[in-house]
Amino acid sequence: MNKANTVVLNGNDLTIDDVVAIGVGDKQVALDPEALERCRASRKFLEEEVAAKRIIYGVNTSFGPMCNKIIDDEQIETLQVNLIRSHAAGLGEPLKDYISIAVMVVRLNTLVKGFSGVRIELLEHLQWMINQRIAAYIPECGSVGASGDLIHLAHLSLAIIGEGNLYYEGELQSAESVYKKLGRAPLRLSFKEGIALMNGTSAMTALAAFALFGARKLINVSCVTGAFALEIFGGIDDAFDEDLHLVKPHLGQVEIAGTIRNLYRGSGNITLRDEMHELIRQQSAEGPVFETSINVQDVYSVRCTPQVLAPVAEAIAQAVKVVEIEVNSSNDNPIIIPQKKKIIHGGNFHGQSIGFVMDMLCVAISTLCNISERRTNKYLDKNLNEGLPEFLIPGTLGLTMGFMGSQYLATSTTAENRQLANPVSTNSISNNASNQDVVSMGTVAARKAFKSVSNAKHIITLEILADLQALSFRNADKLGRGTGRIFQTLNKNFSQYDNSRIFHEDLVRFRKLLFSSQLFDDLSVYWD
Repeated sequence: MNKANTVVLNGNDLTIDDVVAIGVGDKQVALDPEALERCRASRKFLEEEVAAKRIIYGVNTSFGPMCNKIIDDEQIETLQVNLIRSHAAGLGEPLKDYISIAVMVVRLNTLVKGFSGVRIELLEHLQWMINQRIAAYIPECGSVGASGDLIHLAHLSLAIIGEGNLYYEGELQSAESVYKKLGRAPLRLSFKEGIALMNGTSAMTALAAFALFGARKLINVSCVTGAFALEIFGGIDDAFDEDLHLVKPHLGQVEIAGTIRNLYRGSGNITLRDEMHELIRQQSAEGPVFETSINVQDVYSVRCTPQVLAPVAEAIAQAVKVVEIEVNSSNDNPIIIPQKKKIIHGGNFHGQSIGFVMDMLCVAISTLCNISERRTNKYLDKNLNEGLPEFLIPGTLGLTMGFMGSQYLATSTTAENRQLANPVSTNSISNNASNQDVVSMGTVAARKAFKSVSNAKHIITLEILADLQALSFRNADKLGRGTGRIFQTLNKNFSQYDNSRIFHEDLVRFRKLLFSSQLFDDLSVYWD
Protein backbone atom coordinates (compact mmCIF):
# COMPACT_ATOMS: atom_id res chain seq x y z
CA MET A 1 0.00 0.00 0.00
CA ASN A 2 1.41 3.37 -1.08
CA LYS A 3 1.86 5.48 2.07
CA ALA A 4 1.48 8.72 0.16
CA ASN A 5 -1.96 7.64 -1.00
CA THR A 6 -3.06 6.11 2.29
CA VAL A 7 -5.11 7.69 5.06
CA VAL A 8 -4.47 6.09 8.44
CA LEU A 9 -7.74 6.03 10.38
CA ASN A 10 -7.48 6.63 14.12
CA GLY A 11 -10.89 8.15 14.80
CA ASN A 12 -9.51 11.61 15.49
CA ASP A 13 -8.26 13.54 12.47
CA LEU A 14 -10.14 12.48 9.34
CA THR A 15 -10.87 15.51 7.14
CA ILE A 16 -13.49 16.31 4.53
CA ASP A 17 -10.76 16.20 1.88
CA ASP A 18 -9.79 12.71 3.08
CA VAL A 19 -13.38 11.47 2.94
CA VAL A 20 -13.80 12.73 -0.62
CA ALA A 21 -10.40 11.43 -1.78
CA ILE A 22 -11.08 7.95 -0.41
CA GLY A 23 -14.63 7.98 -1.74
CA VAL A 24 -13.55 8.74 -5.32
CA GLY A 25 -10.66 6.26 -5.15
CA ASP A 26 -7.69 8.61 -4.97
CA LYS A 27 -6.67 7.22 -1.58
CA GLN A 28 -6.94 4.01 0.42
CA VAL A 29 -7.25 3.42 4.16
CA ALA A 30 -5.12 1.80 6.84
CA LEU A 31 -5.93 1.26 10.50
CA ASP A 32 -3.89 2.88 13.26
CA PRO A 33 -2.33 0.22 15.57
CA GLU A 34 -2.96 2.27 18.72
CA ALA A 35 -6.59 2.72 17.73
CA LEU A 36 -6.91 -1.03 17.27
CA GLU A 37 -5.63 -1.56 20.80
CA ARG A 38 -8.35 0.75 22.07
CA CYS A 39 -10.89 -1.26 20.12
CA ARG A 40 -9.63 -4.52 21.61
CA ALA A 41 -9.97 -3.09 25.11
CA SER A 42 -13.48 -1.88 24.35
CA ARG A 43 -14.53 -5.29 22.99
CA LYS A 44 -12.99 -7.15 25.91
CA PHE A 45 -14.85 -4.99 28.44
CA LEU A 46 -18.14 -5.47 26.54
CA GLU A 47 -17.64 -9.24 26.50
CA GLU A 48 -17.04 -9.20 30.25
CA GLU A 49 -20.21 -7.20 30.84
CA VAL A 50 -22.26 -9.58 28.69
CA ALA A 51 -20.81 -12.56 30.54
CA ALA A 52 -21.77 -10.84 33.82
CA LYS A 53 -25.40 -10.71 32.62
CA ARG A 54 -25.54 -6.91 32.42
CA ILE A 55 -28.57 -5.61 30.52
CA ILE A 56 -27.19 -3.60 27.59
CA TYR A 57 -29.38 -1.93 25.00
CA GLY A 58 -29.10 -3.48 21.55
CA VAL A 59 -26.85 -6.24 22.83
CA ASN A 60 -29.23 -8.36 24.87
CA THR A 61 -32.32 -6.17 24.53
CA SER A 62 -34.51 -5.45 21.55
CA PHE A 63 -34.65 -2.01 19.97
CA GLY A 64 -36.51 1.26 20.25
CA PRO A 65 -39.68 1.06 22.35
CA MET A 66 -39.16 -2.71 22.59
CA CYS A 67 -36.00 -2.19 24.64
CA ASN A 68 -37.66 -3.81 27.68
CA LYS A 69 -37.72 -7.14 25.82
CA ILE A 70 -34.64 -9.03 27.00
CA ILE A 71 -33.03 -11.41 24.52
CA ASP A 72 -31.60 -14.79 25.42
CA ASP A 73 -27.83 -15.10 24.97
CA GLU A 74 -28.36 -17.80 22.35
CA GLN A 75 -30.18 -15.30 20.13
CA ILE A 76 -28.10 -12.15 20.47
CA GLU A 77 -26.28 -12.65 17.16
CA THR A 78 -29.53 -13.40 15.34
CA LEU A 79 -30.86 -10.16 16.81
CA GLN A 80 -28.23 -8.16 14.88
CA VAL A 81 -29.07 -9.73 11.53
CA ASN A 82 -32.79 -9.29 12.11
CA LEU A 83 -32.19 -5.60 12.83
CA ILE A 84 -30.34 -5.16 9.54
CA ARG A 85 -32.86 -6.99 7.38
CA SER A 86 -35.86 -5.23 8.86
CA HIS A 87 -34.33 -1.76 8.58
CA ALA A 88 -32.95 -2.20 5.05
CA ALA A 89 -36.15 -0.53 3.89
CA GLY A 90 -35.02 2.41 1.79
CA LEU A 91 -36.34 3.49 -1.58
CA GLY A 92 -35.40 5.97 -4.26
CA GLU A 93 -32.34 6.40 -6.40
CA PRO A 94 -29.21 4.84 -4.90
CA LEU A 95 -26.39 6.98 -3.58
CA LYS A 96 -23.50 7.25 -6.01
CA ASP A 97 -20.97 4.48 -5.45
CA TYR A 98 -18.30 6.98 -4.36
CA ILE A 99 -20.64 8.41 -1.74
CA SER A 100 -21.50 4.90 -0.54
CA ILE A 101 -17.79 4.21 -0.05
CA ALA A 102 -17.46 7.53 1.79
CA VAL A 103 -20.30 6.46 4.11
CA MET A 104 -18.28 3.33 4.89
CA VAL A 105 -15.15 5.41 5.54
CA VAL A 106 -16.95 7.66 8.01
CA ARG A 107 -18.51 4.67 9.78
CA LEU A 108 -15.15 2.89 10.02
CA ASN A 109 -13.50 5.99 11.46
CA THR A 110 -16.23 6.19 14.11
CA LEU A 111 -15.78 2.54 15.07
CA VAL A 112 -11.98 2.89 15.18
CA LYS A 113 -12.28 5.45 17.97
CA GLY A 114 -12.74 2.46 20.25
CA PHE A 115 -16.02 3.28 21.97
CA SER A 116 -18.34 0.93 20.07
CA GLY A 117 -17.18 -2.49 21.27
CA VAL A 118 -16.87 -4.15 17.87
CA ARG A 119 -14.33 -6.82 16.93
CA ILE A 120 -11.17 -6.12 14.96
CA GLU A 121 -12.50 -8.50 12.29
CA LEU A 122 -15.30 -6.07 11.48
CA LEU A 123 -12.90 -3.13 11.19
CA GLU A 124 -10.59 -5.09 8.90
CA HIS A 125 -13.52 -6.24 6.77
CA LEU A 126 -14.65 -2.64 6.28
CA GLN A 127 -11.08 -1.64 5.41
CA TRP A 128 -10.95 -4.41 2.81
CA MET A 129 -14.25 -3.35 1.25
CA ILE A 130 -13.16 0.28 1.01
CA ASN A 131 -9.82 -0.54 -0.56
CA GLN A 132 -11.45 -3.00 -2.98
CA ARG A 133 -14.01 -0.29 -3.81
CA ILE A 134 -16.97 -2.48 -2.94
CA ALA A 135 -19.86 -0.07 -2.52
CA ALA A 136 -23.12 -0.93 -0.84
CA TYR A 137 -26.37 -0.26 -2.68
CA ILE A 138 -27.92 2.46 -0.50
CA PRO A 139 -31.28 4.00 -1.55
CA GLU A 140 -31.37 7.74 -0.88
CA CYS A 141 -34.69 7.92 1.01
CA GLY A 142 -35.42 6.67 4.51
CA SER A 143 -33.45 8.34 7.28
CA VAL A 144 -35.00 10.65 9.87
CA GLY A 145 -31.49 11.31 11.19
CA ALA A 146 -32.19 10.70 14.84
CA SER A 147 -31.27 7.16 15.81
CA GLY A 148 -28.72 7.78 13.18
CA ASP A 149 -29.12 6.85 9.54
CA LEU A 150 -30.73 3.54 10.37
CA ILE A 151 -32.07 2.71 6.93
CA HIS A 152 -29.02 3.89 4.99
CA LEU A 153 -26.63 2.08 7.30
CA ALA A 154 -28.77 -1.07 7.31
CA HIS A 155 -28.25 -1.22 3.54
CA LEU A 156 -24.53 -0.70 4.13
CA SER A 157 -24.60 -3.54 6.67
CA LEU A 158 -26.24 -5.87 4.14
CA ALA A 159 -23.13 -5.55 1.97
CA ILE A 160 -20.96 -6.54 4.93
CA ILE A 161 -22.95 -9.70 5.65
CA GLY A 162 -23.18 -10.61 1.96
CA GLU A 163 -26.85 -9.95 1.34
CA GLY A 164 -28.64 -7.73 -1.15
CA ASN A 165 -26.81 -5.89 -3.94
CA LEU A 166 -23.66 -3.84 -4.18
CA TYR A 167 -21.55 -2.01 -6.72
CA TYR A 168 -18.27 -3.49 -7.83
CA GLU A 169 -16.20 -2.41 -10.84
CA GLY A 170 -18.93 0.07 -11.71
CA GLU A 171 -21.70 -2.52 -11.96
CA LEU A 172 -24.59 -3.39 -9.66
CA GLN A 173 -24.21 -7.05 -8.71
CA SER A 174 -25.49 -9.40 -6.07
CA ALA A 175 -23.38 -9.36 -2.93
CA GLU A 176 -23.13 -13.14 -3.04
CA SER A 177 -21.61 -13.15 -6.54
CA VAL A 178 -19.03 -10.46 -5.69
CA TYR A 179 -17.82 -12.28 -2.58
CA LYS A 180 -17.54 -15.47 -4.58
CA LYS A 181 -15.63 -13.68 -7.34
CA LEU A 182 -13.16 -12.21 -4.82
CA GLY A 183 -12.78 -15.46 -2.92
CA ARG A 184 -13.78 -14.01 0.41
CA ALA A 185 -16.59 -14.86 2.80
CA PRO A 186 -19.03 -12.23 4.05
CA LEU A 187 -18.66 -11.32 7.71
CA ARG A 188 -20.81 -12.99 10.34
CA LEU A 189 -21.67 -10.30 12.84
CA SER A 190 -21.33 -10.79 16.58
CA PHE A 191 -23.38 -9.10 19.30
CA LYS A 192 -23.48 -5.28 19.27
CA GLU A 193 -22.04 -5.10 15.76
CA GLY A 194 -25.28 -4.61 13.82
CA ILE A 195 -26.38 -1.70 15.97
CA ALA A 196 -22.83 -0.30 16.03
CA LEU A 197 -22.87 -0.19 12.23
CA MET A 198 -26.33 1.33 12.01
CA ASN A 199 -26.72 3.64 14.99
CA GLY A 200 -24.93 6.73 13.71
CA THR A 201 -24.75 9.72 11.40
CA SER A 202 -22.36 8.39 8.76
CA ALA A 203 -24.62 8.73 5.71
CA MET A 204 -25.59 12.34 6.36
CA THR A 205 -21.98 13.16 7.24
CA ALA A 206 -20.56 11.62 4.07
CA LEU A 207 -23.11 13.50 1.97
CA ALA A 208 -22.26 16.68 3.87
CA ALA A 209 -18.56 16.16 3.18
CA PHE A 210 -19.15 16.03 -0.57
CA ALA A 211 -21.50 19.02 -0.43
CA LEU A 212 -18.89 21.08 1.41
CA PHE A 213 -16.08 19.97 -0.87
CA GLY A 214 -18.07 21.41 -3.77
CA ALA A 215 -19.15 24.49 -1.81
CA ARG A 216 -15.56 25.50 -1.11
CA LYS A 217 -14.84 25.44 -4.85
CA LEU A 218 -17.99 27.43 -5.51
CA ILE A 219 -16.95 30.26 -3.18
CA ASN A 220 -13.54 30.45 -4.87
CA VAL A 221 -15.02 30.54 -8.36
CA SER A 222 -17.51 33.16 -7.17
CA CYS A 223 -14.61 35.40 -6.14
CA VAL A 224 -13.22 35.01 -9.66
CA THR A 225 -16.54 35.88 -11.30
CA GLY A 226 -16.90 38.83 -8.95
CA ALA A 227 -13.49 40.12 -10.00
CA PHE A 228 -14.25 39.53 -13.69
CA ALA A 229 -17.50 41.50 -13.39
CA LEU A 230 -15.69 44.42 -11.80
CA GLU A 231 -13.20 44.52 -14.66
CA ILE A 232 -15.69 43.93 -17.47
CA PHE A 233 -17.82 46.86 -16.33
CA GLY A 234 -14.92 49.11 -15.29
CA GLY A 235 -16.08 49.02 -11.69
CA ILE A 236 -14.98 51.55 -9.10
CA ASP A 237 -12.10 50.63 -6.85
CA ASP A 238 -13.22 51.98 -3.49
CA ALA A 239 -16.00 49.38 -3.02
CA PHE A 240 -13.14 46.95 -2.36
CA ASP A 241 -10.91 49.29 -0.34
CA GLU A 242 -9.43 47.50 2.66
CA ASP A 243 -10.34 50.33 5.05
CA LEU A 244 -14.00 50.12 3.99
CA HIS A 245 -14.17 46.48 5.06
CA LEU A 246 -12.12 46.90 8.23
CA VAL A 247 -14.82 49.19 9.63
CA LYS A 248 -17.35 46.37 9.14
CA PRO A 249 -14.98 43.53 9.99
CA HIS A 250 -16.97 40.37 9.33
CA LEU A 251 -14.26 37.81 8.73
CA GLY A 252 -15.81 36.53 5.49
CA GLN A 253 -16.27 40.05 4.14
CA VAL A 254 -12.66 41.03 4.81
CA GLU A 255 -11.41 37.83 3.22
CA ILE A 256 -13.61 38.04 0.11
CA ALA A 257 -12.73 41.71 -0.48
CA GLY A 258 -9.04 40.92 -0.04
CA THR A 259 -9.22 38.02 -2.48
CA ILE A 260 -10.93 40.10 -5.15
CA ARG A 261 -8.43 42.98 -4.66
CA ASN A 262 -5.58 40.53 -5.10
CA LEU A 263 -7.15 39.10 -8.24
CA TYR A 264 -7.57 42.47 -10.01
CA ARG A 265 -4.33 44.05 -8.72
CA GLY A 266 -2.55 45.79 -11.60
CA SER A 267 -5.71 46.04 -13.70
CA GLY A 268 -6.13 48.75 -16.28
CA ASN A 269 -9.89 48.27 -16.26
CA ILE A 270 -10.75 49.51 -12.78
CA THR A 271 -12.20 53.01 -12.39
CA LEU A 272 -10.35 54.96 -9.71
CA ARG A 273 -12.51 57.14 -7.48
CA ASP A 274 -9.82 59.80 -7.30
CA GLU A 275 -9.91 60.29 -11.08
CA MET A 276 -13.72 60.39 -11.40
CA HIS A 277 -14.39 63.82 -9.97
CA GLU A 278 -12.70 65.84 -12.72
CA LEU A 279 -14.10 63.57 -15.46
CA ILE A 280 -17.63 64.12 -14.17
CA ARG A 281 -17.14 67.88 -13.81
CA GLN A 282 -16.00 68.04 -17.44
CA GLN A 283 -19.50 66.88 -18.44
CA SER A 284 -21.22 69.70 -16.57
CA ALA A 285 -23.87 71.80 -18.27
CA GLU A 286 -25.74 74.94 -17.30
CA GLY A 287 -28.67 74.61 -14.93
CA PRO A 288 -29.27 73.35 -11.41
CA VAL A 289 -28.78 69.67 -12.38
CA PHE A 290 -26.72 67.88 -15.00
CA GLU A 291 -26.53 64.15 -15.73
CA THR A 292 -23.21 62.34 -16.09
CA SER A 293 -22.60 59.25 -18.21
CA ILE A 294 -20.07 58.04 -15.63
CA ASN A 295 -21.32 55.63 -12.94
CA VAL A 296 -20.87 57.16 -9.50
CA GLN A 297 -21.53 53.76 -7.92
CA ASP A 298 -21.83 50.27 -9.38
CA VAL A 299 -24.89 48.04 -9.04
CA TYR A 300 -25.02 45.81 -5.97
CA SER A 301 -24.19 42.59 -7.83
CA VAL A 302 -20.81 44.17 -8.64
CA ARG A 303 -20.25 46.53 -5.71
CA CYS A 304 -21.57 44.39 -2.84
CA THR A 305 -19.89 41.09 -3.70
CA PRO A 306 -17.88 41.00 -0.42
CA GLN A 307 -20.93 41.79 1.70
CA VAL A 308 -23.14 39.23 -0.09
CA LEU A 309 -20.58 36.43 -0.12
CA ALA A 310 -19.34 37.08 3.45
CA PRO A 311 -22.05 35.01 5.17
CA VAL A 312 -21.71 32.38 2.46
CA ALA A 313 -18.01 31.94 3.20
CA GLU A 314 -18.65 31.99 6.95
CA ALA A 315 -21.45 29.42 6.66
CA ILE A 316 -19.20 27.09 4.68
CA ALA A 317 -16.40 27.46 7.24
CA GLN A 318 -18.78 26.79 10.14
CA ALA A 319 -20.26 23.76 8.40
CA VAL A 320 -16.79 22.35 7.71
CA LYS A 321 -15.98 22.67 11.41
CA VAL A 322 -19.17 20.89 12.49
CA VAL A 323 -18.90 18.13 9.89
CA GLU A 324 -15.27 17.36 10.73
CA ILE A 325 -16.19 17.11 14.42
CA GLU A 326 -18.97 14.69 13.48
CA VAL A 327 -16.66 12.67 11.20
CA ASN A 328 -14.34 12.13 14.17
CA SER A 329 -17.04 11.48 16.79
CA SER A 330 -18.49 8.41 18.45
CA ASN A 331 -22.06 8.74 17.24
CA ASP A 332 -23.18 5.35 18.51
CA ASN A 333 -25.40 4.02 21.29
CA PRO A 334 -24.52 2.67 23.74
CA ILE A 335 -21.00 4.05 24.13
CA ILE A 336 -18.40 1.84 25.77
CA ILE A 337 -15.57 3.42 27.77
CA PRO A 338 -13.47 0.58 29.18
CA GLN A 339 -10.99 2.85 30.96
CA LYS A 340 -13.80 4.07 33.21
CA LYS A 341 -15.70 0.76 33.27
CA LYS A 342 -18.72 2.49 31.72
CA ILE A 343 -21.36 1.52 29.22
CA ILE A 344 -23.36 4.69 28.63
CA HIS A 345 -26.78 4.85 27.02
CA GLY A 346 -27.54 8.17 25.34
CA GLY A 347 -28.23 9.93 22.06
CA ASN A 348 -24.95 10.56 20.25
CA PHE A 349 -26.58 9.15 17.12
CA HIS A 350 -28.71 12.29 16.79
CA GLY A 351 -27.99 14.32 13.65
CA GLN A 352 -29.27 17.76 14.64
CA SER A 353 -25.87 19.42 14.24
CA ILE A 354 -25.47 18.11 10.70
CA GLY A 355 -29.07 18.93 9.81
CA PHE A 356 -28.69 22.47 11.05
CA VAL A 357 -25.49 23.31 9.17
CA MET A 358 -26.74 21.61 5.99
CA ASP A 359 -29.86 23.77 6.05
CA MET A 360 -27.59 26.76 6.63
CA LEU A 361 -25.45 25.67 3.69
CA CYS A 362 -28.52 25.57 1.44
CA VAL A 363 -29.33 29.17 2.39
CA ALA A 364 -25.72 30.16 1.73
CA ILE A 365 -25.56 28.46 -1.66
CA SER A 366 -28.89 29.98 -2.69
CA THR A 367 -27.44 33.41 -1.85
CA LEU A 368 -24.36 32.69 -3.96
CA CYS A 369 -26.66 31.73 -6.85
CA ASN A 370 -28.68 34.92 -6.51
CA ILE A 371 -25.72 37.21 -7.14
CA SER A 372 -24.34 35.02 -9.92
CA GLU A 373 -27.64 34.92 -11.79
CA ARG A 374 -28.07 38.71 -11.50
CA ARG A 375 -24.61 39.36 -12.92
CA THR A 376 -25.33 37.04 -15.83
CA ASN A 377 -28.55 38.94 -16.45
CA LYS A 378 -26.61 42.23 -16.47
CA TYR A 379 -24.27 40.89 -19.17
CA LEU A 380 -27.19 39.90 -21.42
CA ASP A 381 -29.71 42.75 -21.06
CA LYS A 382 -28.87 45.51 -23.53
CA ASN A 383 -30.44 48.03 -21.14
CA LEU A 384 -28.03 47.07 -18.36
CA ASN A 385 -24.85 45.73 -19.96
CA GLU A 386 -23.11 49.08 -20.56
CA GLY A 387 -22.45 48.67 -24.26
CA LEU A 388 -21.89 44.94 -24.59
CA PRO A 389 -23.75 43.25 -27.47
CA GLU A 390 -27.32 42.19 -26.71
CA PHE A 391 -27.27 38.64 -25.27
CA LEU A 392 -23.51 38.76 -25.95
CA ILE A 393 -24.26 37.97 -29.60
CA PRO A 394 -21.19 38.21 -31.90
CA GLY A 395 -23.17 37.72 -35.12
CA THR A 396 -26.33 39.15 -36.64
CA LEU A 397 -28.79 40.18 -33.94
CA GLY A 398 -32.06 38.32 -34.32
CA LEU A 399 -30.62 35.66 -36.60
CA THR A 400 -28.37 34.38 -33.83
CA MET A 401 -29.44 34.12 -30.20
CA GLY A 402 -26.17 34.18 -28.26
CA PHE A 403 -26.72 33.50 -24.55
CA MET A 404 -30.51 34.02 -24.66
CA GLY A 405 -31.47 30.38 -24.17
CA SER A 406 -28.75 29.55 -21.69
CA GLN A 407 -29.99 32.19 -19.25
CA TYR A 408 -33.05 30.04 -18.56
CA LEU A 409 -30.75 27.45 -17.02
CA ALA A 410 -29.44 29.97 -14.49
CA THR A 411 -32.84 31.47 -13.73
CA SER A 412 -34.70 28.19 -13.25
CA THR A 413 -31.92 26.61 -11.22
CA THR A 414 -31.63 29.66 -9.00
CA ALA A 415 -35.37 29.36 -8.33
CA GLU A 416 -34.95 25.67 -7.50
CA ASN A 417 -32.15 26.44 -5.06
CA ARG A 418 -34.31 29.04 -3.33
CA GLN A 419 -36.84 26.29 -2.72
CA LEU A 420 -34.11 23.97 -1.43
CA ALA A 421 -33.10 26.72 1.03
CA ASN A 422 -36.25 26.04 3.05
CA PRO A 423 -35.13 24.28 6.25
CA VAL A 424 -35.94 20.66 6.94
CA SER A 425 -34.10 20.25 10.26
CA THR A 426 -37.02 22.01 11.96
CA ASN A 427 -39.49 19.46 10.55
CA SER A 428 -39.31 16.89 13.32
CA ILE A 429 -42.00 14.20 13.07
CA SER A 430 -42.40 11.75 15.93
CA ASN A 431 -42.10 8.09 14.93
CA ASN A 432 -40.95 4.69 16.23
CA ALA A 433 -44.02 4.50 18.48
CA SER A 434 -43.05 7.98 19.73
CA ASN A 435 -39.73 6.71 21.06
CA GLN A 436 -38.03 8.88 18.45
CA ASP A 437 -40.16 11.90 19.29
CA VAL A 438 -37.61 14.57 18.27
CA VAL A 439 -35.71 13.82 15.06
CA SER A 440 -33.22 15.83 13.01
CA MET A 441 -33.98 15.05 9.35
CA GLY A 442 -30.24 15.57 8.97
CA THR A 443 -29.88 13.22 6.03
CA VAL A 444 -32.68 14.93 4.13
CA ALA A 445 -30.90 18.24 4.81
CA ALA A 446 -27.58 16.80 3.59
CA ARG A 447 -29.17 15.37 0.45
CA LYS A 448 -30.76 18.78 -0.15
CA ALA A 449 -27.40 20.53 0.31
CA PHE A 450 -25.67 18.11 -2.05
CA LYS A 451 -28.31 18.88 -4.70
CA SER A 452 -28.07 22.62 -4.06
CA VAL A 453 -24.30 22.59 -4.55
CA SER A 454 -24.66 20.58 -7.76
CA ASN A 455 -27.24 23.07 -9.04
CA ALA A 456 -25.02 26.02 -8.15
CA LYS A 457 -22.25 24.57 -10.30
CA HIS A 458 -24.60 24.89 -13.31
CA ILE A 459 -25.21 28.57 -12.55
CA ILE A 460 -21.58 29.48 -11.93
CA THR A 461 -20.47 27.59 -15.05
CA LEU A 462 -22.80 29.72 -17.16
CA GLU A 463 -21.51 32.90 -15.50
CA ILE A 464 -17.91 31.95 -16.30
CA LEU A 465 -18.87 31.38 -19.94
CA ALA A 466 -20.60 34.78 -19.96
CA ASP A 467 -17.46 36.34 -18.47
CA LEU A 468 -15.29 34.86 -21.20
CA GLN A 469 -17.75 35.86 -23.91
CA ALA A 470 -17.85 39.43 -22.56
CA LEU A 471 -14.05 39.54 -22.38
CA SER A 472 -13.91 38.45 -26.01
CA PHE A 473 -15.44 41.85 -26.81
CA ARG A 474 -13.48 44.10 -24.43
CA ASN A 475 -11.05 44.60 -21.55
CA ALA A 476 -9.22 41.25 -21.72
CA ASP A 477 -5.93 42.94 -22.59
CA LYS A 478 -5.94 45.07 -19.42
CA LEU A 479 -6.96 42.45 -16.84
CA GLY A 480 -5.22 42.37 -13.47
CA ARG A 481 -2.44 40.00 -12.54
CA GLY A 482 -4.69 37.32 -11.06
CA THR A 483 -7.70 37.72 -13.34
CA GLY A 484 -5.36 37.84 -16.32
CA ARG A 485 -3.71 34.54 -15.47
CA ILE A 486 -7.08 32.88 -14.84
CA PHE A 487 -8.42 34.27 -18.12
CA GLN A 488 -5.44 32.88 -20.01
CA THR A 489 -5.96 29.44 -18.47
CA LEU A 490 -9.69 29.37 -19.16
CA ASN A 491 -9.46 30.96 -22.59
CA LYS A 492 -7.37 28.04 -23.84
CA ASN A 493 -10.53 25.96 -23.54
CA PHE A 494 -12.94 28.64 -24.78
CA SER A 495 -14.05 29.85 -28.15
CA GLN A 496 -16.57 32.63 -28.63
CA TYR A 497 -20.10 31.26 -28.84
CA ASP A 498 -21.47 32.07 -32.29
CA ASN A 499 -24.44 29.67 -32.63
CA SER A 500 -22.42 27.20 -34.71
CA ARG A 501 -22.51 24.54 -31.96
CA ILE A 502 -24.84 23.28 -29.25
CA PHE A 503 -24.54 25.38 -26.10
CA HIS A 504 -24.96 22.33 -23.86
CA GLU A 505 -21.61 21.01 -25.02
CA ASP A 506 -19.80 24.14 -23.82
CA LEU A 507 -21.57 23.92 -20.46
CA VAL A 508 -20.61 20.28 -19.92
CA ARG A 509 -16.98 20.90 -20.85
CA PHE A 510 -16.58 23.96 -18.62
CA ARG A 511 -18.45 22.49 -15.67
CA LYS A 512 -15.98 19.62 -15.66
CA LEU A 513 -13.03 21.99 -16.07
CA LEU A 514 -14.14 24.19 -13.17
CA PHE A 515 -15.23 21.58 -10.66
CA SER A 516 -13.51 18.29 -11.52
CA SER A 517 -10.02 19.73 -11.45
CA GLN A 518 -7.81 21.55 -8.96
CA LEU A 519 -7.99 24.75 -11.00
CA PHE A 520 -9.54 26.89 -8.25
CA ASP A 521 -8.48 25.05 -5.11
CA ASP A 522 -6.03 27.83 -4.21
CA LEU A 523 -6.56 31.25 -5.78
CA SER A 524 -3.37 32.71 -4.31
CA VAL A 525 -1.30 30.88 -6.93
CA TYR A 526 -2.67 33.30 -9.50
CA TRP A 527 -1.43 36.47 -7.82
CA ASP A 528 1.71 35.29 -5.99
